[in-house]
Amino acid sequence: MVKLSVIVPFYNVQAFAPDMLRSLRANARPDFEFILVNDCATDETPKILERALPDLPGARLISHEQNGGLATARNTGIDAAKGEYVTFLDGDDWLAEGYLPQLLDAIETLGTDFVRTDHVVCHGRKRTVARVPHGRRGVSLDPRGAILPADRTTSVDYPYAWAGIYHRRLVDAGLLHFPDGLRTAEDRPWIWRLHREAKSFAVVGLLGVFYRRGVATSLTQIGDVRQLDFIRSFDQVLAETATDPEADLFLPKAVRTYCAVISHHLGAMGRYEPQVARKLKTMSAAALRQMPQDILTEALDSMDMERSLRLRRLRRRIGVGGTVAA
Repeated sequence: MVKLSVIVPFYNVQAFAPDMLRSLRANARPDFEFILVNDCATDETPKILERALPDLPGARLISHEQNGGLATARNTGIDAAKGEYVTFLDGDDWLAEGYLPQLLDAIETLGTDFVRTDHVVCHGRKRTVARVPHGRRGVSLDPRGAILPADRTTSVDYPYAWAGIYHRRLVDAGLLHFPDGLRTAEDRPWIWRLHREAKSFAVVGLLGVFYRRGVATSLTQIGDVRQLDFIRSFDQVLAETATDPEADLFLPKAVRTYCAVISHHLGAMGRYEPQVARKLKTMSAAALRQMPQDILTEALDSMDMERSLRLRRLRRRIGVGGTVAA
């Protein structure tokens, strides 16, 4: 029986894939499988993966004929996974030796639906620890109870799929797949759904994932139209949260987070191509218009001056028919 399925999408990461693959070998066990998804890479990544297969026990390579993005690649891996547990990694990151057995031991000991972990952020030679924003550790918790409060950073603001491990019952319940086709922020609807609908989770202070920041090929560094998928992502968060029996409780948090992300992108307009920047402003204005207006007003009132003013200006510039005034 396969105990753990490790899903790793790869797309144009030829400079980093060897490090990831070496770290997988340092975590291999006879009851682990590694599902490597080549998302139609156009560099040397496919050749690197092919060469690595004979030396990586339990590895399987699945190749997409068209690039589908990270969410779709992860879904391909989930559909192929045979393990009792599932975890995710990205092709440009790497793991500490022996991390995966420790991660598996944590969730088996706690018996929860999923476990969230801290991680190490790597920006060049600089290393910092990013921690799950939840105080209680090493005990089983109610995921819904970790969504709030609305005005503080909580577990739903730590969406990284690779910072954790997940029981197969979440797959069977339809909770582990990602919104197909999203190019960015694919993990936002995903983490909100987990916290709303899973039965139990835990946080552990286990460090072992090394996450690269500032990679030139990363979508977070590229100011093209794919970045605007964050709007589709958060629209889904709002729509699904609105159907929750406790929507009145959770919607203020969802709206406030959406506003904060919109403000972040508006504040970084300089890195977008001009036509994308215009589209960002138009789509952001439409998103504000579609939010529950009383909740939106409360969210803006609770934010710091800079972000609040930026969003209020955009809100005022929404003209007749939803256009943004010049």
